[in-house]
Amino acid sequence: MTSSNAKGFFITLEGPEGSGKSTHASRLAEYLRSKGRDVLLTREPGGTAIGDQIRAVLNDHANAEMHPRAEILLFCASRAQLVSRMIRPHLARGGTVVCDRYADSTLAYQGYGHGLDLGILRTISAYATEGLMPEMTLLLDLPVEVGLARRRRSDSGWNRLDAFDVEFHRRVRQGYLELLREQPERWTRIDAAREEEQVWKEIGKAVSARLGIGA
Repeated sequence: MTSSNAKGFFITLEGPEGSGKSTHASRLAEYLRSKGRDVLLTREPGGTAIGDQIRAVLNDHANAEMHPRAEILLFCASRAQLVSRMIRPHLARGGTVVCDRYADSTLAYQGYGHGLDLGILRTISAYATEGLMPEMTLLLDLPVEVGLARRRRSDSGWNRLDAFDVEFHRRVRQGYLELLREQPERWTRIDAAREEEQVWKEIGKAVSARLGIGA
């Protein structure tokens, strides 16, 4: 797989449900803008008009019987639109992209969670993204019971994927940890079970060090 355009920098946030990805993606984008960077903050699935329609289908409890193969194809359809219309153009202009979830979610959820073939998932995802992968991925890691309890208390709504059983979510978390072990040069694990400010300080420190900017 190819990396993003050399002039830009692509950062993703991954992790189990309730790990604070959306909150910290927003904080990270704001922080990087304060350092003079041109930042695109986006998310998966979604980030485009078409992607947001797909997101609604994926999250809807009415679609509880969706087959995992249908699920992966919908995620990758949203991803293809986001990469081609938003992420690649921004990187080509020398910008920084901060994305709440990306292709690693496919491996963690549909691969380790649902048990689909990882090789096939990598091929489909590479096709959707034309091989684009982030330079840096932050894994916001925490016990799944803690994360799901947070999700139940949140204002963002309990969606179809949240409702999978605890064992599914445990497999997802283990999948993320395995991905980290496979590519430690790209991944940085953040203990997301702590208070928000503690988590943010570690994220800011890690990204600042990687980009060579003052904290």
